[in-house]
Amino acid sequence: MRAMNLKRLFCMLGLLMCAGNIIGQHMNEKDAPCQGIGPAAAVTQCIVAESQSAEKELKVALEEIRNGLSTADRNRLQVAQGLWIQFRAANCAAARGLYDGGSAAPSVYYACLASDTRQRITELNTMYR
Repeated sequence: MRAMNLKRLFCMLGLLMCAGNIIGQHMNEKDAPCQGIGPAAAVTQCIVAESQSAEKELKVALEEIRNGLSTADRNRLQVAQGLWIQFRAANCAAARGLYDGGSAAPSVYYACLASDTRQRITELNTMYR
């Protein structure tokens, strides 16, 4: 049973790594939340706020999900979430790295954080609700 749960966890993490931002909303899509709001600084502020909002939503979703889990399932979720946080950090650092030295680097980084976080919320809702 434990081997089966670990196998599911690793499959899920593998899918997450493959999916990346493909499913998430990219900052340049026409329906992205910060399109057409003005100068680059305003766009960056909007994207940072979007990232912070997504992080708050993730915390709420995790709290609600944890409340309905057994201790063992809560522990597995904690491990998975820790690995996901590492993945998100590496993924968004790589995205930012594509723009090193450019003014778009912060926007790309925070847009990636928002997109990956919203995708994670969707995944958690699919898995646990």
